[in-house]
Amino acid sequence: MIWVFIVLVAAVALSPFGWAVWRGGQVRSRREAAMALHRAQLLELDRDLSEGRLLESEHAAARLEVQRRLLAEAELAETGTAKSGSTAVILTAVLVPLVAVFLYVTDGMPNYRAVSAAAQAELAKQAGKADEMRDAELVMRLQTVLATMDPADEKTRKGYIMLGNAELKIGLLPDAVTAWQKALASKFEPTLGAETAELIADVAGHVTPEAAALFKRALAEAPANAPWRKAAEKRLAEAGGS
Repeated sequence: MIWVFIVLVAAVALSPFGWAVWRGGQVRSRREAAMALHRAQLLELDRDLSEGRLLESEHAAARLEVQRRLLAEAELAETGTAKSGSTAVILTAVLVPLVAVFLYVTDGMPNYRAVSAAAQAELAKQAGKADEMRDAELVMRLQTVLATMDPADEKTRKGYIMLGNAELKIGLLPDAVTAWQKALASKFEPTLGAETAELIADVAGHVTPEAAALFKRALAEAPANAPWRKAAEKRLAEAGGS
């Protein structure tokens, strides 16, 4: 079915060539083009004379020169332009679809079939597993490196934040809490404190005293316009603390 469609498209695309051949269209030769140009120049000279832009003597001299060129072009022998022009049109009409079919067969996908929904789901599943493996590998590397670093170093604190993010991504919530707590022990940041408190509450299923203490400290040290302030206050209210 697809080949029928390809043939129809090719026929529509090449219809102008067929029309030109059927009507006997010819490519204008060099001599014909030059003669047409010179005739137009003669008409332009006559118009300039009638409008007063040229003197009689100037008009006569210019007209004589154009006529001389016109006669010179008229003496040029034809080189079979009409025949070659029609031949070029016919060759184009034949070669274009042949080349297109050749390229389609060699580089296209004529035997392509749409991937089923089940196959797409399986591919997505495999891709997800590959991402999880890379994240797990990242967690192991970070744990190994951080174990050898100075706990007081700022790079170590940032490393534990990164480790917590990676562990949270692959579902290791308690491990992520531990990593963030180590980062907070080095330097307390209100936003990270509120996120750690929220994660502790999620793991426990309720706002624990530890989470409440973190919420309170984060609220006390955060700016008044902190975007998470209302959410933290709500969580404290749920725990019965304010």
